Amino acid sequence: MLARMTSEPEQQIGVGTPDAFQRLWTPHRMAYIQGENKPTGPNAEDGCPFCAIPAKSDEDGLVLARGEHVYAVLNLYPYNGGHLMVVPFRHVADYPDLTAEETGELAEFTKDAMRTLRSVSGAQGFNIGMNQGSVAGAGIAAHLHQHIVPRWGGDTNFMPVVGHTRVLPQLLGETRRMLADAWLGKS
Repeated sequence: MLARMTSEPEQQIGVGTPDAFQRLWTPHRMAYIQGENKPTGPNAEDGCPFCAIPAKSDEDGLVLARGEHVYAVLNLYPYNGGHLMVVPFRHVADYPDLTAEETGELAEFTKDAMRTLRSVSGAQGFNIGMNQGSVAGAGIAAHLHQHIVPRWGGDTNFMPVVGHTRVLPQLLGETRRMLADAWLGKS
């Protein structure tokens, strides 16, 4: 296979009009695009991955920390290195349906995530939020989850905009181990 690799552009029949652009193929993203691991319905027993993760080991589930009401987990399809989510254990879709205890712990875990990411990776900013409902962009609308995406000056480039590709410098297992070891909210 490597013997056939060349730096010269190779025309492929059926891929459109030849142009000056190179193609960066990211076949691993097809799992996300095709909805792998998405629930088949709104209930916990409909294959909700956020309900299944707590039964796994921290390593297998990419869990960073567990509380009484919520847990922190790496995103399988991250926007940036260190992209994680805070998820209630209880299968609940709508933010107003959280109990006061769940809301409080979700907020504390969000602060712990920010502190940990700043400590470990030098994150300079964050995108924090949740998409409520599939029409608002929630990939798994049936189980509420809050995204914490670390950001750095200059971390936006042509790859996501033009290439629809994220460049992640570290495997998820390594990121999980680094963040879990440094989690500031650990007891």
